[in-house]
Amino acid sequence: MAYKSVRLGDYIEQVDSRNRDNKYSIKDLRGVDKNKNFIPTVASTSGLELSNYKVIQTEQFVYSGMQTGRDKCIRVSLNTGSAVLVSPAYTVFKVKDKGEILPEYLMMFFSNPEIDRIGWYKSDSSVRANLDWDRFCEIDVPLPPQEKQREYVATYGNLLKLSDNHEKSFADLQLITDTFTEKLVEKYGTEELGGYIQQTDARNRDLAVKKVQGISIQKKFIDSKANMEGVPLGGYKVVQPGEFAYVTVTSRNGQKISIGLNDSDEPYIVSSTYISFAVTNNEELLPEFLLLWFKRPEFDRYARYNSWGSARETFDWGEMQRVQLPVPPITVQKSIVAIYHALEARKRLTERLKTTIKEISPILIKDAKD
Repeated sequence: MAYKSVRLGDYIEQVDSRNRDNKYSIKDLRGVDKNKNFIPTVASTSGLELSNYKVIQTEQFVYSGMQTGRDKCIRVSLNTGSAVLVSPAYTVFKVKDKGEILPEYLMMFFSNPEIDRIGWYKSDSSVRANLDWDRFCEIDVPLPPQEKQREYVATYGNLLKLSDNHEKSFADLQLITDTFTEKLVEKYGTEELGGYIQQTDARNRDLAVKKVQGISIQKKFIDSKANMEGVPLGGYKVVQPGEFAYVTVTSRNGQKISIGLNDSDEPYIVSSTYISFAVTNNEELLPEFLLLWFKRPEFDRYARYNSWGSARETFDWGEMQRVQLPVPPITVQKSIVAIYHALEARKRLTERLKTTIKEISPILIKDAKD
């Protein structure tokens, strides 16, 4: 059934509690991101005077209408934990009567991407593309009975809880992988990578391979963004399954090196400017284990430090051969790779859950309107 829609401003009111007694410190200071989450502030806090900062209590909201038109997002979040501080530029508000509208239901309403579009539309006439408080209060909210609100909140909350659990288990697996990798250096020492790899230079002379790929700074092969119309592909390098390729130039791409392993079951072709190589003996060094070593932030820093040149700095083949890494027994490598695959599977599941959560909010809100 359809439920009445009400004006948001009739059901909320501003709160203006300041940190006059300096009860709260820098560690309590928060900002709000585009995903409507509280985050540690990214502003400089050196010498910051906090007595004028606003205190936001449990079940109170923080709202920032600044640049809503630019970001196409209303920055609003519900505090479900202990009290924190926010910038005095933010607006803090609360529900007037929880017997009429639940704070959790209202936050679920704000999580609907359609509300961000409404906010973007309403901020269009502002000089700074801000969503002013008065316009924010004009937003219509469907208001089902409390019993129905609780039902919606329970459905949405269970999905959030499931997503949080997956995030935590993902973080645990990541920590295990990172810690284990660091311990390998202590236990097995390091060797030069050059003794385990060889450069490849197969060309696509017969034009048998059609799939042109680039490499991202996330260490993955990706569809090429270049316009390939009319480009002769005969000189492109062929990267077979299980082989690597990398972009030698490191003076761009945010201090990261673009390198990837072809983990598909088909060959790719890449620019002739890339360097391609293969592990010479998979019984000594697993390509997947080597990829994990390349994915470490420390390797990005190492590659940048050991890149040379004037206009463009490059990490050449000689430097790649001089990379030091531990080469544990193959059984140990397989164990680490297995953990990594579990980590990737958990990451994909977590992303699917996040997508489901984004999709469920408008469905529940639509049900409240229909």
